[in-house]
Amino acid sequence: MKAAIIYTSVTGNTSTLAEIIHDKMEKRDIDTDLIPIEDFQPHLLKQYDIVAVGTYSWDNGDLPMEMEDLFESFETADLKHVTTGVFGTGDSFYPYYCGAVDLFRDMLFVHTNLAVTLKVELTPQDDDLDRCEKFCDRLSKELAVVS
Repeated sequence: MKAAIIYTSVTGNTSTLAEIIHDKMEKRDIDTDLIPIEDFQPHLLKQYDIVAVGTYSWDNGDLPMEMEDLFESFETADLKHVTTGVFGTGDSFYPYYCGAVDLFRDMLFVHTNLAVTLKVELTPQDDDLDRCEKFCDRLSKELAVVS
């Protein structure tokens, strides 16, 4: 079983969340690659059983520009066999809290086996660790159902 966590971060909050999820996936004995979006290669998506996408939201809940190629790759590749999750950090002060997470969620639901979504307010806190654990549980359990 092989997993990837593909993420982008500006403030460091989403990268911190990605690292937490990576550690929790590795503790489940799932070989997990942690991939910053600038190192993403679209043709490699098909080699993973699980892909978790981490993003912040830009402007009014939009996708960050650097995530558009990944978004389009999921839309155009045949990835129904891939179990996915999407996570992100945001500030609920804005009207579209974690809007980019919602955009990815809706698209992944159509094009992949979407298992789980996670939104975290700003910097991950201790109480978010349990939520990260549940996120990883859902990813790994959904995979077992599909396999």
